[in-house]
Amino acid sequence: MNKPAPLNCTQCVDRLADFVDRELTVDEVAQVEAHLDRCVDCSQEFRFEGAMLESLKATLRRVRAPESLMARIRRLIA
Repeated sequence: MNKPAPLNCTQCVDRLADFVDRELTVDEVAQVEAHLDRCVDCSQEFRFEGAMLESLKATLRRVRAPESLMARIRRLIA
């Protein structure tokens, strides 16, 4: 089995969102992890994106949709 080629920084950063969302293949995950292990700049970008995602999740947990919207959604589903 051939070992996947190492990623450059552009390729790694392009895959970070999918990496965080767990939408990469096993080989792609290995490539991104290998790059993050050796690249300080991309590791910082990864930590930044992770922190932003956690902040967004925390904010969204506190936001409630208006009851009128929820009622409309329920009607559409029914």
